[in-house]
Amino acid sequence: MSIRVLLADDQTLLRTTFRTLIDSRDDMEVVAEAANGAEAVELTRAHHPDIVLMDIRMPGMDGLAATAAICSDPDMSATRVLILTTFETDEHVARALRAGASGFLGKDITADDIFTAIHTVAAGEALLSPAATRSLIARFLAAPESDTQLAPPERLADLTAREKEVMTMVAEGRSNTEIADQLVVSPLTVRTHIHRAMTKLDARDRAQLVVIAYQTGLVQPTPPGL
Repeated sequence: MSIRVLLADDQTLLRTTFRTLIDSRDDMEVVAEAANGAEAVELTRAHHPDIVLMDIRMPGMDGLAATAAICSDPDMSATRVLILTTFETDEHVARALRAGASGFLGKDITADDIFTAIHTVAAGEALLSPAATRSLIARFLAAPESDTQLAPPERLADLTAREKEVMTMVAEGRSNTEIADQLVVSPLTVRTHIHRAMTKLDARDRAQLVVIAYQTGLVQPTPPGL
């Protein structure tokens, strides 16, 4: 079954390029295109795509507001948002993750990067690489905006000690294989712990699990300058 993708970008040429690439695949297809955030929300509600490739800077409702609208609406809970940005070190990336985005891509990526990213996010994984950007994300996720409340530590009460341990490693940017090697367990066991934590915390994917880890204080942000 094909992965259904919605493109949201105000640049017609870029949308056309992405559509051509994605529609060339047998395992994914573009179901709609939006030129701004409001259209992205409306078309997501109408088409229920698996993935929205969302630009941040768009006229009217921008990609951040659109991401928040999509991710907070129970009727669109099955859709995951993958942010497209020219600035991988922009704090907008972290704001988008807070809003519920599952990860981000720079616009200078290759076709293979796009395909891999779509598959990764569609599978419920977070796209938080490279490591340098994970450090930036850690700093911003721990600093709430004026209208954002930190999650109370009590939210983690139902997690087992091992689930908290694995969640901490996920938030530090480690892969399932790296976590498995450190804990001397199989990657499948790690994946099971991650999914149990996601279920208990009502997290839609791995990226939201990272947000909760920082906002509850389970993981501390990277000090500025490090």
